[in-house]
Amino acid sequence: MTVADMPVMRPDTTPCVVDLFSKLQFEDFNPKPFQFTPPAACPPPWAAVILDVELSVTPGVQYDRTATIGLGGSTIFFGTTAEPSPSLGPSWHVASNLIDLSALFAAAQNGQVSIGNTLCCGLSGIINGSAQLRFYPPDKRFPAPVVPDAVVPLADSNGNPVPLDSSSSVLSASFTPPQNVARAYLDVEAQSQSQDEFWYTCVPANLTGPLNDCGNTGFRETEVAVDNQPAGVAPVYPWIYTGGIDPYLWIPTPGVQTLNFVPYRVDLTPFAGTLDNGQPHQVGLSVYNADNYFSATANLLLYLDHGATALTGGVDSNDLAATPPERVFEHGTFNPDGTIDTNVHRSFSISGHVTGPHGTVSTVVAQTIDFHQHESVVNSSTEFKQDITQDARVGAQTTSTGYGPGAGTMQSAFDFPLDLNYDYVVSGNAATQTTTIRQGYEASFARLGSHGPPQTSQVSNIVSPTDELHFVGGNFTGNSNAANLQVYRYRDSSGTCYGREVQSKNNKVTKLARVPC
Repeated sequence: MTVADMPVMRPDTTPCVVDLFSKLQFEDFNPKPFQFTPPAACPPPWAAVILDVELSVTPGVQYDRTATIGLGGSTIFFGTTAEPSPSLGPSWHVASNLIDLSALFAAAQNGQVSIGNTLCCGLSGIINGSAQLRFYPPDKRFPAPVVPDAVVPLADSNGNPVPLDSSSSVLSASFTPPQNVARAYLDVEAQSQSQDEFWYTCVPANLTGPLNDCGNTGFRETEVAVDNQPAGVAPVYPWIYTGGIDPYLWIPTPGVQTLNFVPYRVDLTPFAGTLDNGQPHQVGLSVYNADNYFSATANLLLYLDHGATALTGGVDSNDLAATPPERVFEHGTFNPDGTIDTNVHRSFSISGHVTGPHGTVSTVVAQTIDFHQHESVVNSSTEFKQDITQDARVGAQTTSTGYGPGAGTMQSAFDFPLDLNYDYVVSGNAATQTTTIRQGYEASFARLGSHGPPQTSQVSNIVSPTDELHFVGGNFTGNSNAANLQVYRYRDSSGTCYGREVQSKNNKVTKLARVPC
């Protein structure tokens, strides 16, 4: 696999390396357990904790597979595997900085890796994998960051994601937190599966039969609740796996984040005072419009006030409605032509406070979600054509006033553009499937505080593949005109600047070069 993605940033201190598993083969659906022991030579705190995962699949026939690593009941890795071909056995490396999960690594833990695979029924590709954690000691250049004091998993008992079949399906965790929670965040990942795998192609219920398509429209979002009260919203990223739509689209460059999902962080700090009342609480996660099914997991991150044994407080206001204002417009008969526009606009604000011996901290989380999808369909006896333009934009701002290091303003903005043009044309005994995709992930972050200059960062990742598949008598005969371009850019206020592009033609790399960041 060849990607333009920026490598994970690492301190230049010498890390302690802990093997989680090494050279395992995945030929069935049985999870493989392992044991984790913290490195005695590198005690916390750490400057970084990097998870390195090496995966490969032998040449042959095999599907892309979901891959997860669980530790201490939390999901620490979630992604998919590359799909091989009879002549190509891809290998790849993914890495993530898990410093915010430091609380998991302070003690020995049970873990397991799950990559369900089978060699039956004509499938032959064997997946192989190894994983390590690298613990980097801090120094003056790379100090240890402030990290969450506790991690509460939303997953099954082994840290595996949980299926959510419909809007009413909920993944939840019940727990009694310490009474000095000052801040709280939920890192959310929701992977589309089965009928929901291509959820952005779905249509309203009245068109599922005529178009032979999935239902519940082309809109999905993840919704968070605290004690059954609406508490936050996370967009669902339209990940496309390496077997998705046309496997030749993704050779040698996969889609955005396909091999290593990036979670979306929901700020639950306005609920910190509620969590401090000494009672059991529940955090729940659901997927609006799920149509069978999404595989979901999350980690709740709690920051404690070490200057207080107990805080008081609560939610002061909350105007987040449980149901998004989805509007759908249909035009045409869809026999053969028609269009569908799906629009969602919602904005909300949640405020809360905590009070301790040093005073009161008030936090306001404001968020705006703008979603638009235009879908045009041609559905005749000789052609099925589906053109989709989707744009999901999310803006959020958290403002905290009062004492402590959390005071200040955090701003974030996300844009998930997706253009998908699919055209299947039949001509006599032959058929051609032409697919063109432009998939993007764009995000910016800013921290504005009373001490020092603003801290900012921006990232952009765009992948644009195209390919044609050819069939005669219903049998696949080959592909042609395959091409792809990935452009990745990152910059931040510390001076880090990274820009790369990778181009390919006929499934071989033709260019790998720097670009302006």
